[in-house]
Amino acid sequence: MDNTPEQLRFTGTGSEYFGIWIVNLLLTIVTLGIYSSWAKVRRLQYFYRHTELAGSSFDFHGNAVKIFIGRLIALSMLIAYNLTIRLQSPLVIVILIALAIAMPWLLRNSLRFRLYNSSWRGTRFHFRGSLSGAYRVFLLNGFLALITVYIMAPYMHQRMKAYQHNNSWFGRTPFTFNARAGQFYLLYLMLLAAILVFALVVGLAGIGGTFIAITQMKSGGHPVDPRTIITTLVILYGALILAGILIGPTFHALITNLIWNNTRLGEHRIECKMSPLPLMWISASNFVLVVVTLGLFIPFAVVRATKYQMECMRVLPASDLQEFAAADPEVVGTVGEEAATAFDFDIAL
Repeated sequence: MDNTPEQLRFTGTGSEYFGIWIVNLLLTIVTLGIYSSWAKVRRLQYFYRHTELAGSSFDFHGNAVKIFIGRLIALSMLIAYNLTIRLQSPLVIVILIALAIAMPWLLRNSLRFRLYNSSWRGTRFHFRGSLSGAYRVFLLNGFLALITVYIMAPYMHQRMKAYQHNNSWFGRTPFTFNARAGQFYLLYLMLLAAILVFALVVGLAGIGGTFIAITQMKSGGHPVDPRTIITTLVILYGALILAGILIGPTFHALITNLIWNNTRLGEHRIECKMSPLPLMWISASNFVLVVVTLGLFIPFAVVRATKYQMECMRVLPASDLQEFAAADPEVVGTVGEEAATAFDFDIAL
């Protein structure tokens, strides 16, 4: 039996996606944002249908109306929160409690919506996480991360991915997730160390000296040279951009590798070998080209990043994937299907 690794491939092109992107953008502007839900469906269908595994593409079956409803709910919650803040109303506490209570339910529904509307070779994915699990992961762990000044953030991240992956199914076959919280802590500590070193270098290289110069000008009774302030801002914003280009892609590559290398579908292993250096180059060049083209390069940038990240992943089959798909056909009755999607919607904006 041939169990050759199967590479994920992305066949989309920037020029193709540009046509979809520009139409979506124009229609969203003309309709004052209403079309954005339909635009999202078109975008996801393009990326799903151009992502292939073992010669077969994925598909997205999402209903734009349900996405629109989810966005209306999210928007109404945001408006209510902002109004109570602006009016300094005591109702802000009530709104915050209502948001905290509703958010885990909404996030769980969003996960169910996205997976149920995703398929490969005619078989749909499912999310079967419990509501109590959603409250434990998103509410309790989120609260613990907050009160510990985010010391527990890596633990929360690990529990979120465990909840998401351990409750995901392809047809009748479950995914499993085996990464430990300690592995997340290691990567987060590396991220923190990189940020601290970067901040120290930038501070010593320019910002610290500039602030000293400003202080000396003020103490000597001299007006502050505007060029000094401009220099400080240029160094600060340049450092933030550089940090985003260097540190962000590195962390993204390492955490993505950790998550997918510890995820299985039944007996089938998933392997991800994303390298930080190519991701840095893609991020840096995409940033420059988007700025130079005044945003018109955005669809090409998205396709470049997606193509690289998808093609860093492959499935290591325990058996032939054709037999695997055929052995687990989707069996969902009409009643069961309606019950599964009646209250599911995507709240992602």
